[in-house]
Amino acid sequence: MTPSASPSGPATSTRRPNVLVFFTDQQRWDTTGLHGNPLGLTPVLDRLAAEGVSVDRSFTCQPVCAPSRASLQTGQYPTTTGVFRNGLSLPRDTPSLARSFRDAGYATGYIGKWHLAGDHTSGPVPEEDRAGYDHWLAANLLEFTSDAYETTLYDGDGAPHRFEGYRADALGTAAIDFIDRDRDEDRPFFLFLSFLEPHHQNSRDDYPAPTGYSDRYATPWVPSDLAALGGGNWAEHLPGYYGMVRRLDEVLGRVVSALERRGELDETVILFTSDHGCHFKTRNDEYKRSVHDASLRVPTVLRGPGLRGGVRLPELVSHVDLPPTLLRAAGVPVPQEMQGRSLLPLVPGGDGGHGGDGEDTEWPREVLFQISESEVGRGLRTDRWKYAATAPDADAWNDPRAERYQDAYLYDLRSDPDELMNLVADPAYGHVLEELRQRLVRRIVDSGEPRPTVTAHEPAPKAVPEDTV
Repeated sequence: MTPSASPSGPATSTRRPNVLVFFTDQQRWDTTGLHGNPLGLTPVLDRLAAEGVSVDRSFTCQPVCAPSRASLQTGQYPTTTGVFRNGLSLPRDTPSLARSFRDAGYATGYIGKWHLAGDHTSGPVPEEDRAGYDHWLAANLLEFTSDAYETTLYDGDGAPHRFEGYRADALGTAAIDFIDRDRDEDRPFFLFLSFLEPHHQNSRDDYPAPTGYSDRYATPWVPSDLAALGGGNWAEHLPGYYGMVRRLDEVLGRVVSALERRGELDETVILFTSDHGCHFKTRNDEYKRSVHDASLRVPTVLRGPGLRGGVRLPELVSHVDLPPTLLRAAGVPVPQEMQGRSLLPLVPGGDGGHGGDGEDTEWPREVLFQISESEVGRGLRTDRWKYAATAPDADAWNDPRAERYQDAYLYDLRSDPDELMNLVADPAYGHVLEELRQRLVRRIVDSGEPRPTVTAHEPAPKAVPEDTV
């Protein structure tokens, strides 16, 4: 599954393309027009998708901030990086996107939320914990160094920079400043722009949209899973959440306009994606960390050289596939340690005539995901099934993996797309579970973990009336 390290790729001009990652936090896939949201929240993103490539079924490796971010910086599963939960640091010697682009001659920059320097700092990030980025304007835990209209980021020397205005606007302005910097004419840039929006403001469990934006969505469109489940706090927070998404799209428009003004838009590979989704406390007592698509599925769009044509990819795609895709699109060697595979062979003309990445031509029929903090779990998302097994005896905070898992979730996505009926205890699905167990074990081993035992669901013992004891 590891791509080859051949530097050849779809970039055909003498100067290799710029690469820009526009990365949001906790954004559901169905906030976008391209996925059916009727509120017109994302016209800029929808246009990029119409011109480029929409990864229609894109999934995080783990629905929590730090593990997901570790995967996007490295192309590795969270347990491979060692960042299997929040509060852990990305190992300093891990091969990363920034190091690969820097070694290829790119000017590298990171702006916004990092969340990969452990818990020893909320603000400045030591140089050795920046995964190889040169230009730096970020905070390790942006949710604790900022509020909606109070933003503090730290430069490469650790000095604070305070910004006025709405937080997403401040990050967008910093990105445009980076894009407009003087650099050698033949030196492209790689910029990772990482927002906190539309994540809640931790200090008060709120979704602070720009002034007046919540009012626009006071009577919001409600995704079918939230409406069916009831409970949670979506009724309170969807207006603010949607307002944050709308403003993010406006910032995306400003960044795209800056590239157009410089004549570089068509020479820039743009990736838009998010770290995980949001179920608004309908599945557990917080916002993610669950096996459901509301937590796992994210919007993902690519546009740039070799990534054009309004293509909508039907394949199931993991976050570990995005870093090798970016490197291949730029003609930069892909480290052998990356565990994903480039999407370029799936895009008409996307392999640049080089015949793909030297991988098997058949795309995997499922994506593997991991769960931490709420429970220690491993699961598969296929065309039809959502299946996950958990380790009931494991410590969800301290144990990165387990030797033994048992069936915990089974949803038939064909008849139950909102994942409302867990079929794991239904004996009629025993043959389905058996096949999925075997597939899960294979994917766990392929991800680099020891082979576990996965057993059938064990129903809780029935209570015995006291008068019979």
